[in-house]
Amino acid sequence: MTREELYGNIMRKKSFLCVGLDTDVEKIPEHLFDESDDAIFAFNKAIIDATADLCVAYKPNLAFYESIGIEGWDILERTVEYIRINYPDQFIIADAKRGDIGNTSAMYARTFFGNMDVDSVTVAPYMGADSVTPFLTYPGKWVTLLALTSNKGAFDFQFMEDRVTGERLFEKVLRTSLQWGNADNMMYVVGATKAEMLEDVRKIVPEHFLLVPGIGAQGGSLQEVAAHGMNSQCGLLVNSSRAIIYADSTPAFADAARAEARRVQQEMAVLLEKKS
Repeated sequence: MTREELYGNIMRKKSFLCVGLDTDVEKIPEHLFDESDDAIFAFNKAIIDATADLCVAYKPNLAFYESIGIEGWDILERTVEYIRINYPDQFIIADAKRGDIGNTSAMYARTFFGNMDVDSVTVAPYMGADSVTPFLTYPGKWVTLLALTSNKGAFDFQFMEDRVTGERLFEKVLRTSLQWGNADNMMYVVGATKAEMLEDVRKIVPEHFLLVPGIGAQGGSLQEVAAHGMNSQCGLLVNSSRAIIYADSTPAFADAARAEARRVQQEMAVLLEKKS
């Protein structure tokens, strides 16, 4: 998917919502196991059908699928295929957080772009250029690079300052990565719980899209994210996972997920209107 197509979807749907498919076998509604031998996929399908007109992206977190072995990988592939066939306007991010030496990264890139056909993969920058650039060789595909994350451990390394320049590590990552990709094939993870830092991020990458997790269950503010991070083409994909997909555990879970997604989408519509 191109940058222009993604922005077009945002404006058409008046939404920059990304729904995280962090599907935990221990949290999905129990009645699904009584009704289906394929409960996890049935859950994903119901969530997707209920929210697809309200969001522009889906982000399956691979850990939740890999944790149940081969069956989980099969569910992941079928979930991606279901979105591709039924909702082809969706931007699909494989939240895999890969990042290894060049030949290994090339195999990861082939897995997600050559075989699974997602639009983007989250990639860790710690090992440098050769761990990231293999993902950038696929036309129309994106790297979503970890820059400034929302977890507590982010303070262990990401805010470390260069003793000479005062440059923080996350800023170094942003500046260095500009040599690898551009605003048409690279976006960055910046956590919503650090919304005030988005202005510093925007000083370095003013035109790039930012994937912003952390609203909803993690407590990040959508208003603050938009105030500090939105650019002239929106430039944001804001992810919500648990607050949407686990909004309810009864047979009405999909309706509850839709209601929560609509609440977020309506807030986003107002923010987009203000920006324009």
